[in-house]
Parts: sequence; C-alpha cells; structure tokens
Amino acid sequence: MRNFILLLSLMLSSSLAFSQDSAESKTPIPNYRQAAKYSPTNLAKLVHSTSVRPNWLKNGNRFWYQYKTTEGSNYYIVDADKRTRSKLFDNDKMAKWLTEITKDPYDAQNLPRFDFKFVKNETAIRFRVTSTEEVDAIDDDKKNDSEQDSTSTKKKKKPKKEKKVYHFEYRLGSNGLTVIDNKKEDKKEWEKWANVAPDSSIVLFSKNYNLHWMDKENFLKAVKDEKDSTIVEHQWTTDGEENYSFGGGGRGENNETKEKNKDDRKGVRVTWSHDSKKFVFERSDSRHIKDLWVINSTSDKRPTLETYKYHMPGEDEFYKAELLIFDIPSKNINKVQLDTTKQQSISVYREPRKQSNANDDFQPSLLLSKKGKIYFNTISRDRKKLDICVADINTGEVKVLIEERFNTYIESRQLVLFNNESEILHWAERSGWAHYYLYDTEGNLKNQITNGSYHVENAIGVDEASRTLYFTAHGIPNNEDPYFEHVYRINLNGTGLKALNAGDYNTSTSMSDSNAFFVSNYSRVNTVPKSELRNSSGSVVMQLEEADLSQLMATGYQFPEPFKLKADDGITDIYGVMYKPFNFDETKSYPLLEYVYPGPQTESVNKSFSVRMDRLDRMAQVGFVVITLGNRGGHPDRSKWYHNYGYGNLRDYGLADKKYVA
Repeated sequence: MRNFILLLSLMLSSSLAFSQDSAESKTPIPNYRQAAKYSPTNLAKLVHSTSVRPNWLKNGNRFWYQYKTTEGSNYYIVDADKRTRSKLFDNDKMAKWLTEITKDPYDAQNLPRFDFKFVKNETAIRFRVTSTEEVDAIDDDKKNDSEQDSTSTKKKKKPKKEKKVYHFEYRLGSNGLTVIDNKKEDKKEWEKWANVAPDSSIVLFSKNYNLHWMDKENFLKAVKDEKDSTIVEHQWTTDGEENYSFGGGGRGENNETKEKNKDDRKGVRVTWSHDSKKFVFERSDSRHIKDLWVINSTSDKRPTLETYKYHMPGEDEFYKAELLIFDIPSKNINKVQLDTTKQQSISVYREPRKQSNANDDFQPSLLLSKKGKIYFNTISRDRKKLDICVADINTGEVKVLIEERFNTYIESRQLVLFNNESEILHWAERSGWAHYYLYDTEGNLKNQITNGSYHVENAIGVDEASRTLYFTAHGIPNNEDPYFEHVYRINLNGTGLKALNAGDYNTSTSMSDSNAFFVSNYSRVNTVPKSELRNSSGSVVMQLEEADLSQLMATGYQFPEPFKLKADDGITDIYGVMYKPFNFDETKSYPLLEYVYPGPQTESVNKSFSVRMDRLDRMAQVGFVVITLGNRGGHPDRSKWYHNYGYGNLRDYGLADKKYVA
C-alpha cells in the first residue's frame, strides 16, 4: 500500500498541532482552501494535454493525434515523410456541419468527443455522435404498440426512447459530412468469450471447463443473437474439470454467479500459428492447491463467497503447467515435452503488435515464429533459473537455447526474433546491468550488443538492412538523473552507440513501424512538457506541441524541486523531489512528510511533469514540506545491485535511506 508516513515524530508531535497562537508560533497555519484549489477536478480545468499520443497509420509514416489546451481540442494529421502537419479537419466547419445535421449546437471550442476509425485506404474517417434528440428505441418490442388488455382498461405502454445516433463519414479535405446510418455501435458481447482464428475460419471458446469451437457461419449467428437455437457448437476436449480446465477461469465469480453462469460460453486464451492451422494452449493443474476465500458481506441480499486456489509461501504444492498443441484439421492434441515435476512457470513468446495495428478491432495473439516453432521460457518458482526454449510445433520436441542463473530473482523481457528467424535478441542482467545479447537460433552467443554501466530498458525496433538496434535506456549520461529514459541506436556488432533524443529530461516515445521516425515527449517535474518528431538519426523533424500551463501558473502554482543526496551508506546516490507550500516562508518551521513506497519495482518518484502529482502538491499546500525519494532495493532501472538490495529482507530495507535523507 502507498502510504503517507510521518518520519520525524518529535517534530510532528508539536508541528502537526498547528498551534492556535499564530502570532507567537513559527509553524504555519494549515491552508486547506489553498490545498483544495489543486484537487483533480480543479486541475482538470486548468491543465489539459501534456503529451502527444500518436495513432500511427498503416500507409506511410503518418499518424494523427488529439491535443487539448484551454482553447479546446484540435486534431492533427502528420506526414513525417513529407514533413507536414495539418489539422485533420477545420473545427469551425465541423461544428457547423454537426449543428446543421444533428440540430444540436456546437462551436469550434466545444465539439463532441470523437473516436475515429480510418477507412477507405485511410482517406476518410468515420465516427459516431449521440444527439439530444430522443427517438424510439430500435430494439423496442413493437408489440407493445398494438397490444391492449381485452377489458380495454389498461393503457398502452409507451415505446422506449433513446438518444439518436449519427454515424458519420468525413473524407479528408472535403467540404461536408455524410451520414452512413443511425445505428449504435455494436456491443460486441461475443468478445467476452470468442477467440477468433487469424483467418476467421474457426472460433474457440470454453464451456463447462472444456474447449469448444464453431465455424464462421455459426459464429455470425452468435454475433446477431447468442441465444439462437440453430447455432451448431462442437466440443473438442472431454477431460476438463474445475481447476484443471480449458479456459473459462472462475476468478471473480462467487457462489451465486458461478452457479448462474455455469453453462455460459467463456473465454479461452490461446496463441495461434500464423497460418491458423494450429494453436498453443497453456493448461494449469491447481486441483491440489489449497483454497483461499473472499467474503462479500455487503452484497445486496446475503453474503457471497468467492473461492479460488492460491499457494502460500513455504507450501510444497505448486501449479503444474503444461503446453498443449492443437491441430485444427485433424483435431489432434500434442504435448510440448516438458518436465511437469519441476516447480516452474511458463510464458509463450508472441509476435509483437505493430503500432499501426494498435486501434484494430481484431488482434489475434500470434506465435513469435512463422516457421512452425514455439518460443517460450520457463522460470523456477524461486525465479533464480530462467530457460529460453524452442519447441517444434508438430512434434512438441523441446530444445533449451539460453540459460540464465542468478542468486537473486531474474527479470526478463520479450525475445526478439529477426533476420528470417535466424537470429535472436536476448535481454539479461548477467553482468549486473541490463543489456542485449545477440544469439543464433541454435542458442550460440554471437556477441554482446550493449555494454557498460547503464540499464537497457527495451528494444523498440530492429533495422535488418543496416543491422541497427533501436532501444530505450537509463543512465548512459553519467551526469544526469539515471531514471531519465532516452532512445538510442547501436549497431548489432556493438559499435556506433548514439543518443537520439538526448537532453536533461525524461522522455516517453513512440516509434513508427518502419523505425524511421519517433514521437518524443519530454519534461522534468519542473519544466513545461513539450513534444517533437524526430527521425532515426536523432534530428528534430518538427516541433509538435508545448503544454498549456498558463491557467495553472495563474493560480500561483510553483514547480517542485528535484534533489540528489546520499543513501544511508554514504555512497549511493538517492534521487528525490521536494514539494513546498507555494507561500513557503523560510523563517518558519514546517513538518516534513515523506511519501513512501519502497518498491521493489518502482519508487513512486515523479520524473516528468504530470497533473497526477496533485496529491503531493495538495499535501504541501496544507502546510507540509513533502518529499518523495528512492531507496536501495527500489527501482529496477538502475544496477541490479541497487534493484536487488532488499532481496531476502523485504521488511526492513526500505526505510533506512528514507530516514537518513530526512
């Protein structure tokens, strides 16, 4: 739990009382009205967009984005190849067209919330707008209009009403809107249970703990009406049972809903081969694991009970996982050849999703390999042994490619397969720092790619033609905050390391599928956020946006102050942020409040400007000096020594540095 912890008890015992004798006291009077000014509700009226979130398109290096300021929202489309940025549409014209068609008033600063879908080879957009006009509900039971009691004493039921929906199309650059229809967007209830093959030929689901399937024709019936009695389903497995099932997990269900929904179609998670002929399913046996319970004592009618399996620390029982290969044409099931007596977890590597597919409705989960191989990893229960493995999708035969062993817990990243599936990028902390290593697909190490006293975060792209890796990392400039993230490129032979968005800022980025361009959002807690477009050489192609903080600053807002001090060992650098009352008076004494979250996967210390800093700003305005800071054993984006400092002592490790810095 994140908690505000008062560390200086002697100071607080006197200071928190906020002496009523304000004339004599050196302690400030608490200012709750000032704190209330910076509530989330009030901040939402002062600060709007602070970063550009690009929606990459499929054709060319293009993307669109929305950006909101105190003047309203604007929508832009950027063509990086042509170095152009233009409005997706003219706000004044859009307001005019919407007003004329819907009869609801709009203006350029006050348009409805849009959810765009690009169509017609990305030359047009479609979106829906709900008007205030009420019309008869489309699904209303029309019988109510004519049915009347035989005694003629009962009145007709009024037809159900609903807001009228307009489904529009706008051809980019045109001079008007086209109404496609007035249908609401489908609820897509089938998404809760249907797992559709990449070629849409077959749909999988779980029912009564077993795997079932239906063909496309019957699935289309289910999309229209899930209760259609003519739907033909096929049962694939017969040995599924509770806690050893083929999908349809019961987490979140209580004793009442479990009985009510027992015969419903439920979801099943599988990973498909690219040709849609096979899929892989991880089946877990937890029948022997002891139960854990959650009682909902405030439910509507009577208390309900949720029961699920959970193994506690020190218990000998463990989840037994197996990988199954299903062949669709033959309906055969093979097992990946694993030792199920080992206490281990399994994770199948999947093909990464393209940025340009992020908003697609249909995104099947695909195997990393297109050539009949299943790449996966196994990690021991104590997380000290990690094996990168490959299995043949036809025989289930397994080969261990890479082994990682450590005396503390092992972190991992997505495996990268490239160069016609002949090479692998593997992320590991075997040197005490996180780096990428180049392997062939037989498991032979070719060379270490990145090297040095810094932390590589993630691979974000590989240019196979130039044999270049693009990645994010922390701590390469040794004179800046090591938590600041930047984008770099390096040759796969380990030469030519270059920063692509250097600067004393923290950045968040989004790279195009082509690796030719990326959007870089950058700021610190004490700077105005800005956004720009850069190319793969690191050159700025165009400035995109600068956050509008004018109304926030008009309230008297002041940026917090980053700081760096030593840890309790007197050696390790600790980074933090200090939040002061905006009317801070250095002649007075302020109680110190520390926001504590010891990790070990984060430290809850802001690095970029964000309105989500409001809880810290508000506490400071009451009359505190509030600080957040890291600690040894906290954030993983430094050395493995720093990250694993609290290994074996999660009770005590977190506060020593906090107390020392205070």
